[in-house]
Amino acid sequence: MKNRMIKNILLLLLGLALLNGCMYLQQPSMIFFPDATLDQTPTDWGLAYEDLFLDTEDGVRLHGWYIPRYGSKQTLFFFHGNAGNISHRGTSIAIFHRLGLNVFIFDYRGYGKSQGKPDEDGIYEDGKAAWLYLTDERGLDRKEIILFGRSLGGAVAAELAAKVRPGGLILESTFSSARDMADAVFPVLSRLLFLRYDFDIAAHVRRVACPVLVLHSPDDEIIPFRLGEKIFRAANEPKFFVRMRSDHNSGFLMSQPDYERAIGAFLSAARRCRTRRQSPRCRDA
Repeated sequence: MKNRMIKNILLLLLGLALLNGCMYLQQPSMIFFPDATLDQTPTDWGLAYEDLFLDTEDGVRLHGWYIPRYGSKQTLFFFHGNAGNISHRGTSIAIFHRLGLNVFIFDYRGYGKSQGKPDEDGIYEDGKAAWLYLTDERGLDRKEIILFGRSLGGAVAAELAAKVRPGGLILESTFSSARDMADAVFPVLSRLLFLRYDFDIAAHVRRVACPVLVLHSPDDEIIPFRLGEKIFRAANEPKFFVRMRSDHNSGFLMSQPDYERAIGAFLSAARRCRTRRQSPRCRDA
C-alpha cells in the first residue's frame, strides 16, 4: 500500500514536471504573436512620417516611425499590444494626431522590420533604446513625452516609466501581472505551473512618479476589468481611471467620443502637474 502511494506520488510529480516543461517551451508562442509584414504606412493614413531604425544595447536593430504634428511639443510614445505590428495602429495614431500630439511608435524585436525574437527582458530593452533615441538623439524633453501602453504594451510602458519619469503614463486594457492573468484564464492549472514571464505591471506602477491614466472596459473579454482596477489601485497620485465600453480590441473605438475627450483631459491635467508642481488642480481631469 505504502509503495503504491509512493509510486502514485512520483508519477504525479513526473506528470507535473512534464507539464511544466511543455508549457514553459510553449509560453512564448502563447504570448507573442508578431507579424513581419507591414500592410500600411502613415502615408496611407494621410500623415507625414520619418522612417527610422535604432539599435539596442544588446545589438538588436529596431524599426519605428516618428509622425510629427505641426507645432506640437508633446510626443506620445506608443507601445502596441502583443499581435501584429506598427502598421496595424493607424486608427489609434489618427486619434492621437487629432489631439495635437507627435507620435513615436516602434516594433519590438521580432515584430515588423525589427530583428530578433521577443521575450520579456528583450522588449524592456527595446523600450529603453527607443526612449534614448527620443531623449538623446532627438533631444526631446522627457516631461513632454507621454508613454502609452495598450494590452501587453502596458508592461513595457510601465517598466520604462518607473525608471525615466516621463510627463505621463497611459495604460489601456492591460493586466496587473502575468500571474494574475494566468489565474484568470486557468484558475486551477495556473497554480501548478511555473511562469516564464512576470510582466508585473502593478509592481512597476507603484514606482511611477508621473500622472497615470488607466482605461479599461468591463466588457473586455480577454483581460478582466478587475486587473485594470488593480493597476489603478497600485498607482500613485495623481491618477485617473476611465471606464471604456465594448471588447478588448475595439473598446477605444466604441468608447468614442468619450475616449478621446478623456485622453485630452488627462494631457491637460498632466501639463498642469508639470507647471504647478502637483497642485490640487492637477488632479482635476
